Amino acid sequence: RSRSFSHFSFPHRSILRFSAVFKMTDQDKRGMKKQHEAVAATSAVSNTSGNSKARILGSAIAGASELALFHPVDTIAKRLMSTETRIVAANVSGTALNLNEAIFRESCNKTAIQKFGSLFPGVGYGAVYKILQRIYKFGGQPVLKDSLGKKYGVEFENRFGHQNGRTMIAAVSGSLIGIGEVFLLPLDALKVKAQTAPEQLKGRGVVDIFAKEGFGLYRGAGWTAARNAPGSFALFGGNAAAKSYMGVGEDGQRATWAQDALSSAAGAIASITVAQPLDVIKTRIQNRPFNSPESGVSIILKLTKNEGVGGFFKGLTPKLMVVGPKLIFSFTVAQHTIAYFTNKFNN
Repeated sequence: RSRSFSHFSFPHRSILRFSAVFKMTDQDKRGMKKQHEAVAATSAVSNTSGNSKARILGSAIAGASELALFHPVDTIAKRLMSTETRIVAANVSGTALNLNEAIFRESCNKTAIQKFGSLFPGVGYGAVYKILQRIYKFGGQPVLKDSLGKKYGVEFENRFGHQNGRTMIAAVSGSLIGIGEVFLLPLDALKVKAQTAPEQLKGRGVVDIFAKEGFGLYRGAGWTAARNAPGSFALFGGNAAAKSYMGVGEDGQRATWAQDALSSAAGAIASITVAQPLDVIKTRIQNRPFNSPESGVSIILKLTKNEGVGGFFKGLTPKLMVVGPKLIFSFTVAQHTIAYFTNKFNN
């Protein structure tokens, strides 16, 4: 009877031990899952991306500051990009004359003060557009980055490595945010028209324009999305890569003003250069009269024929020299103020 009991108890004890192994395996799986989530949180998601209030406040401050300092510069760049004739002449005086006419338009023969004043058209549209755009872009990208990091952080790290995985998460989230920016296109279109063709808006109110033009204000939406996707990918990806190189974000380290400025510069230069050809097409689509639209393909063919391939990069130099600092400035202010307010609100 003892042998019989032992005979039947042995497999019973084995089954208990065997089931215990399965229980340990389940615990191990849960532990591994937590480890993966921790890796994703520390590798693909920045700890300083901020809470909602901090993101909105920091981005709004960046947009308002950028508008106050750089609206005239933006007007110059837009007018140069919308000029369909060659600016560089056979001599310096001819080039200077062409630049004067392209930049100041009907004020080209007026006094210096009047010329400067002519660079502020569309400041009302510009204020609404710029502040909303910066809140959406600089405040929204960290939210999407956090979400992608939590869901796909491990996959990105396994595919691209620890540092590159974080950079790719930032770049992809920036690209998606850039595409979604198309919903602000009507305000951007009105700002561009005010800067380059104010006669189209003369005597018309905002309500009248939206009521009569409707979806016509979304003209060039496809080209805008095509421009924003690589441009925002380069902006946020370049910024993240530069911070990764400087060691920012590791062990919760916050960036200094100088580090934010350097990383913003890397992202801005990459973004402006990559997006310039499509930006020229977008600007020319937007400055066409409401009743005389022109397709992007038609603009490309005409531009190539009349201005050559270099026409796609018209305005790149002033954008890098002047608009570049504008983007660097606003991106730096946004990143640093978001981190500042996040720390302040949390404490």
